[in-house]
Formats: sequence, structure tokens, C-alpha cells
Amino acid sequence: MNKALLSAKAKDRLFKAFAILCTCAALSTLLLLIMDILIKGVSRVNWSFFSSLPSRFPEQSGIYTALAGMVSLLLFTLLIALPIGILSGIYLQEYGKRNKLAKFIEINISNLAGVPSVIYGILGLQLFVRTVGLGNSILSGSLTLALLIMPVIIVSTREAIKAVPDSMREAAFGLGATKWQTIKKVVLPASFGGILTGIILSVSRAIGETAPLIVVGALAYVPFIPEGPLDQYTSLPIQIFNWTSRPQLGFIENAAAGIIVLLVFTFLLNGIAITLRNRWYKKAKL
Repeated sequence: MNKALLSAKAKDRLFKAFAILCTCAALSTLLLLIMDILIKGVSRVNWSFFSSLPSRFPEQSGIYTALAGMVSLLLFTLLIALPIGILSGIYLQEYGKRNKLAKFIEINISNLAGVPSVIYGILGLQLFVRTVGLGNSILSGSLTLALLIMPVIIVSTREAIKAVPDSMREAAFGLGATKWQTIKKVVLPASFGGILTGIILSVSRAIGETAPLIVVGALAYVPFIPEGPLDQYTSLPIQIFNWTSRPQLGFIENAAAGIIVLLVFTFLLNGIAITLRNRWYKKAKL
């Protein structure tokens, strides 16, 4: 018995050491990549880089139109994806019947969250660009990204609502509240932190997507700010992709600077998600 116990403890320590080693290796690789990007591009991150248009001269090129296009793209993506995704999650969890069809839909929504983004780009190209006739506009890109992040929003909304105890619903029903009043006044406020976290994390994914935008026709060079949903556009990931394909060293530095800006946006969104979630949970406990 003692030998078996000692062997189990030794295996436990060995697995723990192996897990720590793998974690350190992954973090070290990430740190080296970030340091390499910072060394190459931090000198280009200045006001001129943010306010300049794209140019064939690397020292004069900037991300002004790419940044404006990315913000416009995300804005329309959220306007499309949030209402549909959140309401779908509410319906599937609170109103949908528990039968084979519902289970089939749930499994497929979960599977869609893991589909490669280029598949959504091909779907958006055929459906929005060619069939609907939107062309390579912000609206076609936003609809494609909305399809990409919608499964994530639906799944996160369902999981957040599912985590609300049934006792809270029963208490609301006991006080005479209707189904919708219970959802609106009890379930959604209690699950707001989890829903918000899923939304921000899905937006973080959409920010860095390049493949679907290339497929639906996002341009690498746009010398103007988009003024409407049907205007042509570029995005920061597309601009970075364009710079990395250039042989000049200056464009490689510009690409590294663009990656730094993209990382800052991503880290900020993730930081906001974690902060809001923690504050909401603390408020809910009080």
C-alpha cells in the first residue's frame, strides 16, 4: 500500500513538473515573439504613424485608413451580431423545448464556433458579395464577421444564463412575474457579466481576422476613410498582411508597429472583459 501511494505521489509530482515546463515553454515563446515585435516596430509607433495614409514609401506610410476601416467594420459587426446572438441564446435556453431537434441545433452551433474563419469568408463571398450584390463593401465584411462571431455569442449567452440558479426564477414566478419579466429583471442582470465577457472575447477574435476579409474582397490599399456601409474599406490586419509581403525592411518595421497596435487593442478588450466580469460578480455577491 505504501509503495503504491508513493508511486502515485511521484507520478503526480512528475505530471505537475511536466505541466509547469510546458506552460513556461509556451510563455517563453510568446514573450520572445512579443520582444521581437517590440524591437522591430516600437520606434514607428508615433502620431505620424496613426495619422498618415498608406504610401509606397515605408517611412511615410501609416494606418489611418486601416484603423478607421477596422473600427467601422467592428461597429457594423456588433450591430448585426449582438441582437441576433443574444436573443438566440435566450430563446434556446429559456424558451426552446428539450427535444432531439434542439439538441441537434445546440451541437451544430457549438461546432460552428470552431469552424475555420476562411470557411466563413467563402460563405460570405458567395452569399453577400455575389448573391446579394453587396460587393467588397464594409457591409459584406461585417455580415461575414457577424456569422463568424455569432456562434461564440450564442454559446456564451446560453452558458451564462444556464449558470443562473433556478431558485431565482422560481422566486420571481412566486411573486407573480411573467416569463419575460423574469428573464428581463432577474436572469439577464444575473448573467450580464458572463454575456459581456463572451461578447468582448468574440470581438477580440474578430479584430485579428484576416482570411475571411481577404476572401470577401477587402482592399490592401484604400486612400480614403469609409463614409458608409457600402463603401470599400481596408482593415489593420489586411494592412499588416500587405506590409509583410513587401521586401523592404521599412515595411517590415511598419508591420511590426501595426501588430503592436493590434495587440494593444486585443489586450485592452480582454482586460476590460476581465475587469467588468470581476466587478459584476462582486456586485452580484453583495
